[in-house]
Amino acid sequence: MDVTGAGAPIVAVVGVVGTLLSALLTQRAAERSRRREQERAERARARARETEERRTCYVALNTASRQYLAALTDLSHALIRAEDPRAERRRLTEARDLHRDVYAEAQMRLPDPVLALAGEVAHALGTVYGRLRRLDDGAPRPGDSLDAAQGEIDVLWERLRELRRGMRADLGASEASVVAHTAPPRLGPSRPDPPRTDSPRADPPRADPHRSRADPGASRASSGC
Repeated sequence: MDVTGAGAPIVAVVGVVGTLLSALLTQRAAERSRRREQERAERARARARETEERRTCYVALNTASRQYLAALTDLSHALIRAEDPRAERRRLTEARDLHRDVYAEAQMRLPDPVLALAGEVAHALGTVYGRLRRLDDGAPRPGDSLDAAQGEIDVLWERLRELRRGMRADLGASEASVVAHTAPPRLGPSRPDPPRTDSPRADPPRADPHRSRADPGASRASSGC
C-alpha cells in the first residue's frame, strides 16, 4: 500500500483546516481590536460630553453668582446714597432666585473641592443679602451697618475670583490644581465698626469694571447645569 499516496489527502485537509483556522483567528482578533477601539472612542466621547456639561454648569454658576453679587452691590450703593431702592430690590430678588436654582443644580454636578468653594460663596452671599435687607427694612441687628456690608461685598468679589480659579483648574484651563485652600476671612457676623477719624464717605467706591449692574433679564436665563 502506498502510504505516501494515502497520506497526501490528509495533509491537504490539514493544510486547508489550518488555513481556515488561521483566517478565523485573524478575523476574531481584528473584531476584538475593533471593539476595543470603539469602546475607547465611546469612553472618550463620554468624557468629552461630561466635560462640556460641567463647563456649561460652571459658566451658569459663575454668571449667576456675579449677577447676585452685582445686585447686592447696587442695593448697597443705593442705600448709601439714600436713593429709592425699589429697582435695586427687584433686580436683587431676580438675581437671588436665579442663583438659588443654578446652585441647586450645580450641587449635583460639581466635584467636592469646587463644591466646597461654591458653598462658601453661596453662604456668604446669603449673609450679605440678609444684612442689606435688614438695613433696607430699617430693622438692623447688632453689627449691621452699610460699611460692614460693603466690606463683605469687597471680600466676596475676591472669593468669586477664587471660585473661578477652582473651576478653571478642574476643567484643565489653567495650570493650577483644585487643592485645599487657605480661605480669606469668613463673612460671619461683623463686630461693630471702630470709631472713624476720617471724614464721612461722600461717594461710594468707584465701581470695579467687573461689577456691572445686575442684568434685569438674568433670571430668565437657562442655568445650563
